[in-house]
Amino acid sequence: MRVAAAAAASLAARAQQPVTPATYTYKTAAGCDIKADVYGADTAVRKPVVIFIHGGALIVGSRKGVTRPFHAALLNGGYVVVSIDYRLAPETKLAAIIEDVRDAHRWVRKSGTKLFHIDPDRLAVAGGSAGGYLTQMTGFCVSPRPRALVSYYGYGDITSAWYSRPDPFYSKQPHVPREEATQVVGAQVISEPPDKNQRGRFYLYTRQQGLWPKEVAAHDPDTEDKWFDRYCPLRNVSAKYPPIMLIHGTADTDVPYEESKKMDEKLTQKGVTHELVTVQDAGHGLSGVKPEDTARIAERAVEFIKTHTS
Repeated sequence: MRVAAAAAASLAARAQQPVTPATYTYKTAAGCDIKADVYGADTAVRKPVVIFIHGGALIVGSRKGVTRPFHAALLNGGYVVVSIDYRLAPETKLAAIIEDVRDAHRWVRKSGTKLFHIDPDRLAVAGGSAGGYLTQMTGFCVSPRPRALVSYYGYGDITSAWYSRPDPFYSKQPHVPREEATQVVGAQVISEPPDKNQRGRFYLYTRQQGLWPKEVAAHDPDTEDKWFDRYCPLRNVSAKYPPIMLIHGTADTDVPYEESKKMDEKLTQKGVTHELVTVQDAGHGLSGVKPEDTARIAERAVEFIKTHTS
């Protein structure tokens, strides 16, 4: 136990150390260069690869927002990590965002062998929050399917009340009027927000009003439920779905823990190899969890990926 604790503490410390990535533009769309940061490449050895997808409700965030303990554990485990940008909502709608994820996956498999010496047949995908949602999407929307998935506090249903109705937690916060919300976003397509942006105010507005699906997808789940079939991982689980680890805190006030529970139940029903890691009393982003415990969870996630990419 002391050895395991020491290893977790060491990993937590390494997770704070900055690593300089190689940056590539994997796609240009609507005049916007969409980039990927590559960590851990080694020309002397062909490594397995993990595509990491950042969170931020598809509205905020960038490829620079890697999940540090998990990121460090992947690099320590011998993986190349490719952290991708994608075009952000509401300027870009959901269908095009999913297309970016598909194109990133295609680019990594096609170009990664030469650019950063990866083994494209040993590819996994991981992400947190909205990145967890996009990770779950890759379980059925890319081909060939990833060998494994890790979804940190992600979700498989974007139509249910937690996203399409005013949220009780966010409604307790100061009201964001629509005029303010629309001022912090714009008409120009972006994939990497500028520093000190206020795009989080737009997200808060959508949660207070229950408008996230409408603003991000440009479709109404109340009247166009069928349209969302192709964008809800929960509706697309089959026996062909890749092995997946779901990690979620029971006290998450942003993405309900029940989202991972529902996915767990559907995966069980379809006979898909998976694990649900329930983190008692943890908030969104595993807030409230000790660094050494977060590191242990990261190590467990990497071991899950290793099992299915070896």
